[in-house]
Amino acid sequence: MIDYLHVSIPEQRLYAFANRQLKKTYRVSTAANGPGEDNGSGCTPRGLHYIRAKIGGELPAMAVLRGRRWTGEIWTPELHQQYPERDWILSRILWLSGCEYGRNRMGDTDTFRRYIYLHGTADEGLIGLPYSRGCIRMNNQDIIGLYEQLAEACPVEISEHLTKAQILQKHT
Repeated sequence: MIDYLHVSIPEQRLYAFANRQLKKTYRVSTAANGPGEDNGSGCTPRGLHYIRAKIGGELPAMAVLRGRRWTGEIWTPELHQQYPERDWILSRILWLSGCEYGRNRMGDTDTFRRYIYLHGTADEGLIGLPYSRGCIRMNNQDIIGLYEQLAEACPVEISEHLTKAQILQKHT
C-alpha cells in the first residue's frame, strides 16, 4: 500500500513510498505557470497536502470527468477535436487538500478550493514537461495503477527545489 507521495516540480516526477521505501517513480506534468499557491494563478501549490477524495475508481480508462463527475464520454481524438477548449481530466481524480494554514489551506491559497488534482490527461505526450493549469497530470494507466494502491488520506508533498537524492534521504 502506497502511504506517501512526493512530487518534485523541477524533475517533473512523482515518487511513491510504502513503509519508507521507494516503490515507484512516475513522470508527471505540473503547471506551465510554475509553482504558487494563489487562487486563479494556474500554478501548482507547494507544501504538504493529503488526498481528501478519490474519484472514479469504477470508471473505464480514458473516462472524461467534468466537475468531478463522469460525463458518460470516453476520450478519443475525435472527441478532442470536437471540444478543443476542454481541459481534459481523464480516468481518475485524486483531489488534494492543503495541510499548511496560510500557505495551502484556507483563504486565497486553499488547494482544495482551487480544485487541484492528480489526474489522467489526453496529452500524454507532454508528460514530463510543465504544461498543466495547476494540477498534476499523469499518464492514464499510471493514475489508474496509483489510485488502486493508495492508502486513505495519503500525504502528498510538493516541492520545487528537492532532487531525487534529497527526497530519498528525507523519506527513507
